[in-house]
Amino acid sequence: MQGDAIVYEFSRAKVERVDFSAFLEQFAFERLPTGRRLRTMMNSMIFCIHGWDDDPREIHCIPEIRTFYRAFHDAWPYWLYFCNLDVDILRAMVLCCLRSFTALAEDGNPNVKVEYDPLELLDFLKRDFVHMNAVCERAGMFDRYVEARTNAVFEFFGLLHAPSSPT
Repeated sequence: MQGDAIVYEFSRAKVERVDFSAFLEQFAFERLPTGRRLRTMMNSMIFCIHGWDDDPREIHCIPEIRTFYRAFHDAWPYWLYFCNLDVDILRAMVLCCLRSFTALAEDGNPNVKVEYDPLELLDFLKRDFVHMNAVCERAGMFDRYVEARTNAVFEFFGLLHAPSSPT
């Protein structure tokens, strides 16, 4: 059901101005296709921020990027439908929206371990599933595909999800 990847890059200047208007001109909810064309867009988007390549901080630790992703999410809360779960970008974007987290670096390990309040993450996801479901409805998706995407999102974040019982 997944189509070609859509890689969308925001420049440092756009991030600093909190300007995602060009993205919204193309992907605002009312501009999205319907039906099959929209179904192929599920799990297809990869977002990038250009301009901090030499910054040693993780993107969720950079205030300008946190501000940008929070505003972007407020304007376009459809991440759970569109973001590609095969890469870790969605996790970083969501971390930018959470109020608190702890980043732990270990000597000799290039990866940073991030801890956050799982209840805050669940609250974020709960609000976003409403928007994901609106896109699923616009795409005319069967319930089993919506359930599969919901499960995939929970698995992506390492959370347990009790599937709904068959009716």
